Amino acid sequence: MSKLALIQKLESNQLKKNIISFRVGDSVRVHTRIIEGEKERVQVFTGTVIARKGYGLSETFSVHRVAYGEGMERVFLLHSPRIAKMEVIKEGSVRRSKLYYLRGTSGKASKVKARIGRGKSSNLNAINSAPVEEETSESPAQVE
Repeated sequence: MSKLALIQKLESNQLKKNIISFRVGDSVRVHTRIIEGEKERVQVFTGTVIARKGYGLSETFSVHRVAYGEGMERVFLLHSPRIAKMEVIKEGSVRRSKLYYLRGTSGKASKVKARIGRGKSSNLNAINSAPVEEETSESPAQVE
């Protein structure tokens, strides 16, 4: 067994199983466990995913947001035990794998177009809003 295969086998035990699927351009809400002394709390960081790097245990993603006129960015390890929960707020439609151009923008220039007509959520909405045809049990005598 090679060293690389041994490392991958050891890392596979530590990978998270319940990771939601998200892409660059999506707006996400990341719930992070913060430990201060003996207390532990959950802090939420909301923003746009501007990059994903790596694979396996060392995969990271960068989230960018603008708060109070100041841009901030945070890099998270995808398989970190510090990440309590992740939610996708809005799916974005982008044509690049890295959105570093969002760093210097503000206002309307920092918007990412919404992705519509794709994904699980839009299919569910389409199914739920489809008109339901009612079955009528008419006898042959009533049809004439």
